[in-house]
Amino acid sequence: MTDNSAYVIVGASLAGAKAAQALREEGFDGSLILIGEESERPYERPPLSKGYLMGKDAREQIYVHPPQWYAEHGVDLRLGTAVTALDPAPHEVTLADGSRLGYAELLLATGSSPRRLPVPGADLDGVLYLRTVQDSDRIKDAFSSASRVVVVGAGWIGLETAAAARAAGVEVTVLERAELPLLRVLGREVAQVFADLHRDHGVDLRLGVQVAELTGSLGTVDGVRLSDGTRIDADAVIVGVGIVPNTGLAQAAGLQVDNGILTDERLRTSVPGIYAAGDVANAFHPLLDRRIRVEHWANALHQPQTAARAMLGREAAYDRVPYFFSDQYDLGMEYAGYAEPGGYDQVVFRGDVGAREFIAFWLARGRVLAGMNVNIWDVTEPIQALVRSGQQVDTRKLADPQVPIESLLHNAE
Repeated sequence: MTDNSAYVIVGASLAGAKAAQALREEGFDGSLILIGEESERPYERPPLSKGYLMGKDAREQIYVHPPQWYAEHGVDLRLGTAVTALDPAPHEVTLADGSRLGYAELLLATGSSPRRLPVPGADLDGVLYLRTVQDSDRIKDAFSSASRVVVVGAGWIGLETAAAARAAGVEVTVLERAELPLLRVLGREVAQVFADLHRDHGVDLRLGVQVAELTGSLGTVDGVRLSDGTRIDADAVIVGVGIVPNTGLAQAAGLQVDNGILTDERLRTSVPGIYAAGDVANAFHPLLDRRIRVEHWANALHQPQTAARAMLGREAAYDRVPYFFSDQYDLGMEYAGYAEPGGYDQVVFRGDVGAREFIAFWLARGRVLAGMNVNIWDVTEPIQALVRSGQQVDTRKLADPQVPIESLLHNAE
């Protein structure tokens, strides 16, 4: 008979570690178990494609808590441990060694995995993906020995690793199926900024192309062949073509799954006593009046506070404005809000786009859905306030750098 009094968190990630912290801060003093497949204690992932990858951040800086924090707060941290099954009826999870662990409340923070490139040669040595700190170490090692790197996919991970490779002095070719990098995320008007940025820094950016095969010699990748027959030499290939939420446990246990584990605004799944947070949660967002799954650091950082309160039976709803950031070369940006493809009818720029010091706003029917500040700082809060207000704004004032963003809320039409 297993003990069903413990609160169990599956996924020793940023979300999992922050959930454990939040439960203790909310006063939960019972048994708390945090289970992770990786051998590393919980760490943050943004540095893996930014400062850590470039050698600017020390390894110790990536961790969520110091090593002693878990014992000091009574968190039973079980690393290198896989959960292989979830049985909601008896409130139990099964571990890889066959043992069963009971729970009173369960949080799934299982994250996501890199989408694999489905072409011949994808299993060759030197084909690299980025998700773990070990992945980042391997890519860093490749930069020190390679002279030519091909990056497949011009999303955030692809572009950030391309920037890191150029900083290391490596020749870089980026291959992207779409007409522009980040086209689906940013739209044509803003995506062009990132195409120009990478070309200005010497990246061979090839758009509208499709990878047909990765070629190799003696089991190691040595190039990429495109669908038109073009071959590009490479000492290493980095693949960044998206991620897939790790929903296997949930789906096998009968939880509702659709592009992630479905939850309400309290991060409760379709099965009582089970919650989800972070990359894996496709959560109802009260502000947006729809479910969204956000694959960014801010969700993993903040959602666990809501999940912890809900697990303790307290009122909670996750309604923070979505947020993410990126650093590439001399461009730093922050994005707040949510503007899906086809969901906006206007993009308004404030500032100097050519100098890469501007704010872009995505609007629908005069209402700001999202804003992205590029090399302009301390404006995230007013941008989020505009998004949250849902008010129509004067677009002439929105485009005028002399008009404080804060004042637009008071001068809304």
